[in-house]
Amino acid sequence: MPPQESTPEFSLPDLLTDLFYPSESDEPVESVDYTVDLEPPLTISQVKDLLLITPEIYVEEIPEDGFWKPAVTDQAWYDEDEKKRTIRFIELQKTVQAVLSDRQVFRVGENEVDLYLLGRKADGCWAGLKTLVVDTAF
Repeated sequence: MPPQESTPEFSLPDLLTDLFYPSESDEPVESVDYTVDLEPPLTISQVKDLLLITPEIYVEEIPEDGFWKPAVTDQAWYDEDEKKRTIRFIELQKTVQAVLSDRQVFRVGENEVDLYLLGRKADGCWAGLKTLVVDTAF
């Protein structure tokens, strides 16, 4: 049975509108919200069950910094729009860190990777962010 969406307690529409994660193909960032109350830390097996991922799909946990660093680090070659995107990601990072505890990041797949940042809301249910990262060099 697929996980049920929980109440819109973790709602970031203003922060996520037209926000694209920097990678080989800039993809939108979406919020995810589940009515699942699992004790942290999440295991790879629990993540596969939560996200309905089949056993043959590769999933790994990476440090939380692996999610934020590409998005919150300004580069010398950034134009004005890219600098504004960095500022928006820094604001998003602060909000997520204030609202979600026990945060973990999971990469799902290999070259076209679904990247999930998941954490616990105050009600104990899991929520977070999801994006697609295209990384043919990985």
